[in-house]
Amino acid sequence: MTTTSSTGTSSLSTAHSVLTALNAGSNIDYNAIVTQLVNAEFGPQTQNLQSQSNKLDTKISAVGSLKSNLNDFYNSLSQLVSGGTLATQPTSSDATIVKASVIPGQSASGLASSVEVRQLAQAQVAATAVVANATSPIGTGSLTLQLGSATYANGAITGFTAGSTAAVNITIDSSNNSLQGIAKAINAANAGVTATVLTDSSGARLSLKGKTGEAQAFTLTATEDASAPGLAQLNVGVGATGTTIGSTAQDAIVAVDGVALKRSTNSISDLVPGVKLDLIAAKPGTIVSLGASTPTDALTQAVNNFVSAYNDLHNTLKGDLDAKTGTLYGDIAASTLNNALRRFTLTPLATSTTGAPTTLSAIGVATNRDGTLTVNAAQLKTAITNSPDAVEALFANGTGSTGGGIAAAFKSIVDSATDATYGLGASETSYNNAKTRISDQLDKLSTRQDAETTRLTQQFAGLDSQLSAYKSTQSLLTQQIAAWNGKQN
Repeated sequence: MTTTSSTGTSSLSTAHSVLTALNAGSNIDYNAIVTQLVNAEFGPQTQNLQSQSNKLDTKISAVGSLKSNLNDFYNSLSQLVSGGTLATQPTSSDATIVKASVIPGQSASGLASSVEVRQLAQAQVAATAVVANATSPIGTGSLTLQLGSATYANGAITGFTAGSTAAVNITIDSSNNSLQGIAKAINAANAGVTATVLTDSSGARLSLKGKTGEAQAFTLTATEDASAPGLAQLNVGVGATGTTIGSTAQDAIVAVDGVALKRSTNSISDLVPGVKLDLIAAKPGTIVSLGASTPTDALTQAVNNFVSAYNDLHNTLKGDLDAKTGTLYGDIAASTLNNALRRFTLTPLATSTTGAPTTLSAIGVATNRDGTLTVNAAQLKTAITNSPDAVEALFANGTGSTGGGIAAAFKSIVDSATDATYGLGASETSYNNAKTRISDQLDKLSTRQDAETTRLTQQFAGLDSQLSAYKSTQSLLTQQIAAWNGKQN
């Protein structure tokens, strides 16, 4: 039995076309003949290289998608564990007095405290007398802003002790000597006091507000230019008559478990371990109880959401590695990633010395034969009920490949899988390099094809010229013979 390759068949067909054209004896389309001959020689090679290039494009795209899916998975997981919804939440018996929230990265587990808000922290606020226009000149010179502690009575400062922070001098000249200009100059000084111009039907006034806390009281002292007085009406301090103190600087006073403590703000993160207290109202004598609530529903939902997203990622990777249709079949980095994912449920995510669960498998997340995960709802419920702190620790926002929580452990997989030396990054580089080599081969093949086209075109052009000469000779001979025959007749 004789077999003929596609290349051989193409060559025979081309040869037949050439012979047919030559036997015609005239009007030879040698350009078409050259094209067929060149395509027969170079076409299969070009198609083979282009097919390899297309396959590499598919591999590069698959690697890029896989890297993107891994990073998206990690980012979602990281946001979940850092959001605080999976941590034990502190509770307050009266949120109208004090609100409690967990500090990110910490735990409120076991919280049981009492809080009494005896006084809220306040900022000193001073307002100047009304002037007709916020853009009219007030005066020139300088304003000295000093922070410290003050005593108050009847809307005035009765005593002041300067703090350790150096006083700030603010120059007021013709470019900024209106209330608006002075407010901008004070704010630009960043000295701990904010200035605002307030306007109503009676006119404009300058409002000055410090930060909360008794050590954040302030004075403002004018040094006037003799030629343009007027800044003294903005003075804030002992004996100042042009301004009124609307709010005094004071610390918050909070009694935690009966112990009274002062803080300069109403948002306090250093009194109850792991908990931020936001003071809402002062209610001396009212005791607010703080407790803790395990996020059972949130943890259950988080486990199920993780398994669902994991299975989507696994199925994508499984398709990429399919022996018959997989784009990345044989890719070592992709196979290594697949193995790492299959071991993930057994990876220690937290440390424990009490026998509490430290892995996903210990709380009911099982790996099926096909590599996907399932959740044993009863086992998960038991784990959360019996060891809520341990389950919570699995979803803590920590660092490291073990003992740092689920996000940190998965980040370790992502870093290895996408590594540029031996991971998917290396595969991507390898495929791109191979594609570059094929592109170079295609360029060289194209150059050879062009050269062959030129050579054959020149040959057939010469042949065409010869045939034209032969035809001309044939025509003369035919005429001569006809003439001879005519004479003989």
